[in-house]
Amino acid sequence: MFTIIRNAEIYNPDHLGKKDVLIAFSKIAMIDERIELPEDIPHNVIEADGKLLFPGFIDSHVHIMGGGGEGSYRTRTPELTLSQATSSGVTTLIGVIGTDGTTRTMPDLIAKARGLEEEGITCYVHTGSYQVPVKTLTGKIEDDLILIDRVIGAGEIAISDHRSSQPTVEEMAKIASAARIGGMLSGKAGIVNIHVGDSPTKLALLEEVVETTDIPIKTFHPTHINRTEELFRSGLDYAKKGGYIDFTTSTIPQFLEEGEVKCSTGLKRALEAGVPVEQITFTSDGQASLPAFDANGEFEGLQIGTVASLYKEVRDAIVEDGVPISDAIKVITKNPASLLRLKDKGEIAVEKDADLVLVNKGFEVDTVFAKGQLMVENKEVLVKGTFE
Repeated sequence: MFTIIRNAEIYNPDHLGKKDVLIAFSKIAMIDERIELPEDIPHNVIEADGKLLFPGFIDSHVHIMGGGGEGSYRTRTPELTLSQATSSGVTTLIGVIGTDGTTRTMPDLIAKARGLEEEGITCYVHTGSYQVPVKTLTGKIEDDLILIDRVIGAGEIAISDHRSSQPTVEEMAKIASAARIGGMLSGKAGIVNIHVGDSPTKLALLEEVVETTDIPIKTFHPTHINRTEELFRSGLDYAKKGGYIDFTTSTIPQFLEEGEVKCSTGLKRALEAGVPVEQITFTSDGQASLPAFDANGEFEGLQIGTVASLYKEVRDAIVEDGVPISDAIKVITKNPASLLRLKDKGEIAVEKDADLVLVNKGFEVDTVFAKGQLMVENKEVLVKGTFE
């Protein structure tokens, strides 16, 4: 029930220096130079001298119940397991449905999210999938947000992609309006998660919605912005207008050879271009299929996205690209927590959830707490999913 993390170099994500942290039940109870508890109060002590302490990582775009299927039924990807998340430092997930909105359904998505919650981590979902009209649980986007506790936004709606439903400006405006109103009435984020493909139209649809309606630009959270060099540059312009942009960390060598911008390098370039770090997030697209198509849009093969790629790219940004630790960590902690209105997440502060990640001198994930429960210690998974 009580744990002291002693002598950790804390990034909350801003640098706080070397301090102790007291975990009481599921919350952070105290942060101080030195914390001592009376001997008659049972407690654990984690010696963290020489290690860095980060907020638990937030991965806000994961196919928690599997995805894919672009190569027919046999290519449906498997569900996420608890230890895949925790061993990667991920303590909060947002589940989404992608291309397949027929055999992957909202009841399944919510059930999987609740299962992960029961196993010890935090999990929310977005309502819908690539398709327009949006396939919701209750029949309306705003009703899903208002009535279903796990639903915090809509998406992932596909644009600029041969697999999308080719939504119009009017359709996208109505989706955004419904999500925004549902969010306002329920106290949730109400954002629209947008899958952006490699079509030359890039972000034009979102920009037209913002220019021709009263929908604020920050209603949208477009992802895969690093998919191509052209889309990346368009994303930087979009962010300079006030929008959020999200880089996808899961990739394969073929994608990089074809012009995908590596996330760690993309973060450095975006900051150098003057994009505020607060408007940038990373997500893994974990458990999604990473399909390859030929010039005619015909399926050639696929691999699977991994949640482990999320922190790997943050680590590369720090170690290889020289991005300041605080900035790099923000894209998977404070920034998504702010965007998604997860008030108890994303920071190491008193009364926040005790979602914490210790990393060693090599910036490798070492020890992980989720809501105060020790999930991983010295790289060993202590708590596994029900069927692992």
